Amino acid sequence: MMEVWRRTLEAAPASGPFVVTLGNFDGVHAGHRELLRLAAARAKATGQRAAVVTFDPHPTVIVAPQRKPKLLMTLEQRLAAFEAEGMDLAWVIPFSRAFSELSPGAFLDALGRALLPVELYVGRAFAFGRDRSGTVATLEAWGATHNCQVHTLALLAPDGGRLSSTRIREALDHGQVEAAADLLGHPYSLTGVVVEGDRRGRHLGFPTANLAWEQEQLPAFGVYVTEAHLPHHGPHEGGPRLGLTNVGEKPTFEGQRLTVETHLPGFEGDLYGTRLEVRFLHRIRGEVRFASVDELRDQITKDVAAGRAWWKAHRG
Repeated sequence: MMEVWRRTLEAAPASGPFVVTLGNFDGVHAGHRELLRLAAARAKATGQRAAVVTFDPHPTVIVAPQRKPKLLMTLEQRLAAFEAEGMDLAWVIPFSRAFSELSPGAFLDALGRALLPVELYVGRAFAFGRDRSGTVATLEAWGATHNCQVHTLALLAPDGGRLSSTRIREALDHGQVEAAADLLGHPYSLTGVVVEGDRRGRHLGFPTANLAWEQEQLPAFGVYVTEAHLPHHGPHEGGPRLGLTNVGEKPTFEGQRLTVETHLPGFEGDLYGTRLEVRFLHRIRGEVRFASVDELRDQITKDVAAGRAWWKAHRG
């Protein structure tokens, strides 16, 4: 089981040596996972342990709150991804104003005392320290005097362009969930507890699970084919099943409250209070205001048929 530190630099014990990777890792996208896998594999090959160092909250919350991004993952999701990729230790450093003022050298010296890194793996554009003045060259110079080899990886998307959390957010903002999945290496997902809604779906003949989602970033308003992961629930097996998820404000009903609601064709039961994961696979359409409830019901019938057809073609 992966060990987790939630400690400042000053409170971290001397616990090295480690093979280390550093970063914010928002979304833990395909490039992040490659860094983690390389570090984990190298640690295993050399008989060392692998550590990932990350920060919470996101640095922009402290240094530039007006530019704070909508995060793709909760901290707990990041930690689960780190463990899945073979990390032995995740060090979550509380990001504060004082921490943001540390020079790159002071940060590396404190990191060195705690983890005694023998190798460091970072993205080629990695920057750190006060005013992001620390660069890969800074790491390499420090490593040369501390017996630590520095490895860099160019984080490139499948199309050869940049691979970044910002680009993933841009794709989701436009409802391009398949493009986001290509960048992430897996479908974008929302998680949370199912709560009681206004029961509009049930009255229309299409009951929905109303998700109290935990992530900050949502896909663009619209209707999506999703893969819903249920807990084992009564006679129904847990695991993946077809979902039709609406993200939006339900303009047909003069809605003013943003909701994420998933219809599970063929599912019968009460999911209130249970945790649900919804993975976004394909966008069917954008959000539309219909002239009548009957027109909306007809459109939902078509959406469900389109969702079933997509699922059959892509999920068998």
